[in-house]
Amino acid sequence: MTYSLFHTNKVIAGVDSILQIADVVKSFDVTNVVIITDQGVFNAGLIDEPKVLLEKAGINVYIINDTPPEPPVDKVNDIYKTAIQFNAQMIIGIGGGSAMDTAKLVAILLNNNVLLRDVVDGKSKFKNHGIPTLMIPTTSGTGSEATQNSIVLVPERELKVGIVDEKMLPNCVILDPKMTIGLPKHITANTGIDALCHAVECYISKKCSPFTEMFALKAIELIAKSIRTAYNDGQNLQARENMLLGSYLGGASIATSSTVAVHALSYPLGGKYHIPHGLSNAILLPDVMKFNLEACVDKFAIIAKTMGLNVDNISPREAAEAMIEELYALIRDLNIKCDLKAVGITDEVLDELVDAGYSVRRLLDNNPREMTKQDIKEIYKKIM
Repeated sequence: MTYSLFHTNKVIAGVDSILQIADVVKSFDVTNVVIITDQGVFNAGLIDEPKVLLEKAGINVYIINDTPPEPPVDKVNDIYKTAIQFNAQMIIGIGGGSAMDTAKLVAILLNNNVLLRDVVDGKSKFKNHGIPTLMIPTTSGTGSEATQNSIVLVPERELKVGIVDEKMLPNCVILDPKMTIGLPKHITANTGIDALCHAVECYISKKCSPFTEMFALKAIELIAKSIRTAYNDGQNLQARENMLLGSYLGGASIATSSTVAVHALSYPLGGKYHIPHGLSNAILLPDVMKFNLEACVDKFAIIAKTMGLNVDNISPREAAEAMIEELYALIRDLNIKCDLKAVGITDEVLDELVDAGYSVRRLLDNNPREMTKQDIKEIYKKIM
């Protein structure tokens, strides 16, 4: 077995690292930058300081602030066309996964003569790297700043599709915990468990490599010891920094491995029913891991110890079961809930939901235990 490491060129991390944004941009010898963000981040004032710092350095800044959650293909195209009009020489993504995924796609579209729709449908591929990119996450969850992946919604298929291309790896990332201080509690919870999903799934994936183990286990350690504090005391900078770094390392795990059944079953929940990505992953995580237990006893035992659970004098099987119980406890402690029936997920639509989840072979084929349609149905029933 051979394995590869795809990684961001440069990462600048720590409190007040945002102050280096102008130096980063100037190092690419560009004068026109487009910041891609969403309305929530924009209204929270998180774009103000980066914009001032850039403009003081003589850089022209154009802000696109209407990236929606779970961005559909046509909306990404609209943002791309706006970036063309500004003559963008560099793209900066500031926000959560939707803003950063969109930023990566816009940057690569600007340097390739292809249609996004054709790439999504598998008819075309990107031949060139995109224009330079800088990613600045404002949530500790998606890890998009560390990956070569972008997720887009294909409305007519009622499904989210992952575009994976190493040419989309960001050129630079800034991880400043101050950019996450104002994160609401429910988003802290949902995105934090999303980051934990990335690390755990990639660690148990059939594509896991020694690189993945290094990134994933450190991510699990950081998130497990900090997520409750970040949720209960959002101003705690150390917890916020640990979560941001854990999220990045979870993304780096994706870049060296693959998520598995949690994300596969999550895609239809977001694609058709518009349940936020982090929330759908969070509600699926414990039950999917319980299903995978038989294939993952030793790895789950290692995860349990990494999470700080007291498992020294028990068997690997007992440690693995303790890890699963801790996942259920986390969901309870972080008040993560989703009324699936309220968004239209009932027994009547269960079969089409199962078919949609089962079709995400890119991820399900890497799950450590084979999952049948009946298995998927049982998991969906549990979260209903």
